[in-house]
Amino acid sequence: MTIAIAIDGPSGAGKSTLAKTVAAKLGYLYVDTGAIYRTIGYYMYANAIAPKDSVAVEAALPKVQAELRYLEDGIQHMFLNGEDVSTQIRLPEMSRYASYVSGYGFVRDFLLEVQRDLARRHNVIMDGRDIATVVLPDAQVKIFLTASPETRANRRCKELVERGTPQPYEQVLQEIIDRDKIDMERDIAPLRQAEDACLLDTSNLNFQESTDAILKLIGETV
Repeated sequence: MTIAIAIDGPSGAGKSTLAKTVAAKLGYLYVDTGAIYRTIGYYMYANAIAPKDSVAVEAALPKVQAELRYLEDGIQHMFLNGEDVSTQIRLPEMSRYASYVSGYGFVRDFLLEVQRDLARRHNVIMDGRDIATVVLPDAQVKIFLTASPETRANRRCKELVERGTPQPYEQVLQEIIDRDKIDMERDIAPLRQAEDACLLDTSNLNFQESTDAILKLIGETV
């Protein structure tokens, strides 16, 4: 029997970095579902398809082959039609594209089985916005990871500086607020805490404290 750990939460909460670190400590497969949606969004961006145009997005979807691979560096890479786009999907504007395309039921259906198959074959830590509520509702551990918008904006600004793509704090904060609104109000699989998920607010925790808190929650269940 495999073990699934689901970590949900809003944009910029640190889900990916923390989940990746915890997965490495436990020897689990880390699955960044947000990267998969960003890959879909990047295809639309690269082909000048408006993310709000659901008809055009659905028509383009059969042309998209999104593949998750782990290379020799041990890091998850996203491939789009055979090309490694792991760097491109982290462009700031891809957050908005991902948010829109992930709100379409046909896109979520397109990727749902891919995600569930990984959980059937491996012990996984999977992060996203609807992992505990939709993708892996039977996950043994469910965590809703959050932090205040201001804390998330500060963290995102530091991350963007490290990537060489700095943006003003006010702009990043507004983008996070807008992204939260889109994610929570969408009709399909909106962002929400699963009833049986543990809430973990990391606003006042550093990275190590956040990692330890997640490991503690997992250790109490698994």
